[in-house]
Amino acid sequence: MSTVTSAPRHPPWLKVRMPAGPGFLETRAVVKELGLHTVCEEARCPNLGECWGHQTATFMLLGDTCTRNCGFCAVTHGRPLTVDADEPDRVARAVARLGLRHVVVTSVNRDDLPDGGAAHFAATAEAIKALVPATRVEVLVPDFQGDRDAVRTVVESPIDILNHNLETVPRLYKRVRPGARYQRSLGLLADARRVRPSCLSKAGLMLGLGENHDELRQVFSDLRQADCDILTLGQYLRPSAAHLPVERYVPPEEFAALREEALAAGFRHVESGPLVRSSYHAWAHVPQETREK
Repeated sequence: MSTVTSAPRHPPWLKVRMPAGPGFLETRAVVKELGLHTVCEEARCPNLGECWGHQTATFMLLGDTCTRNCGFCAVTHGRPLTVDADEPDRVARAVARLGLRHVVVTSVNRDDLPDGGAAHFAATAEAIKALVPATRVEVLVPDFQGDRDAVRTVVESPIDILNHNLETVPRLYKRVRPGARYQRSLGLLADARRVRPSCLSKAGLMLGLGENHDELRQVFSDLRQADCDILTLGQYLRPSAAHLPVERYVPPEEFAALREEALAAGFRHVESGPLVRSSYHAWAHVPQETREK
């Protein structure tokens, strides 16, 4: 996988439809009425129109302001909001109103909180399961600064999938994820599996930041060593001129080849494509036998 130093325009395979339709309007109305944040909006996800059109949204806990400032992320950074104790119940009500059978819940990084927001994740999972017990709950968590007790708090709550993104290869961490550590993130996934072996684990990578094929292959191996079940691979898209540049647009056929390589490495499911994000079609990332339960 070679690296190209500049990519001035989005290629044709990255075109998306404009948000519209009754499903989109209903999702927007529910999110607004209940005073919720979504990563779809805050991270400027290119799939917002499609997902909201299907009445699917990824809810973002603990406000819209992150304590970190990663070079790839469009979420606002700065002084975070006070924790909203009623938020878990409002998320559960949104899940019920939208009729979600699979919901993804994430958060900003909250390094200012003693547990990084772990108890809030747990409370949200409990609220969802109390209101809509059949809905699968997937949590996309931060690294909790390596706090194993925080990981345990989340994994021992009634979640079905623990998702934590590595985002990129180790060599690029200082530039892409300056507040994170590669081994810390791997350790979180491994710890989650040790705490609760039955809970599925998931991770994601962005491509196009300057990584090479050998580095990706090594990350695949590292994730399998951590017993990670599900992998997502998507194209990094620059949110603004203030963010990291795109080094390379990876063509769809290369994403397809990487998917086959990752499946051969032992992942249960791999979602790989230019527009793939952690929560994109997340309901389909779960093995069939789990979906039928």
